[in-house]
Amino acid sequence: QVQLVESGGGLVQAGDSLSLSCAASGGTFSNYAMAWFRQAPGKEREFVAAISGWSGSTKNYADSVKGRFTIFRDNFVNTVTLQMTSLKPEDTAVYYCAAEESRRVGVLQNEYTYWGQGTQVTVSS
Repeated sequence: QVQLVESGGGLVQAGDSLSLSCAASGGTFSNYAMAWFRQAPGKEREFVAAISGWSGSTKNYADSVKGRFTIFRDNFVNTVTLQMTSLKPEDTAVYYCAAEESRRVGVLQNEYTYWGQGTQVTVSS
């Protein structure tokens, strides 16, 4: 059983940067593809970014965050980080970390078994 704990959310202004971290425990972290999803008020949860296991050589990003967000992992400390720059009010959401023991770098919610509780990111205009 994998446990995921997100941190780093907060209130920022448009144009600011923020980094979210997800700490994993309970499994062999390097075996897991990791992802970030987000859910804005009144909207469906949506894919943000994902990274492959092991070296993290494969990364996928939602079109809405390409060029602004970067996902990377550190297998020594079992964390995955979402570095967010040029934040916009429409990035406001609860951000969730997800994990799946797979070689695939999925972009769908049902491709991930383990989920964190989420961390709130609010971007003011």
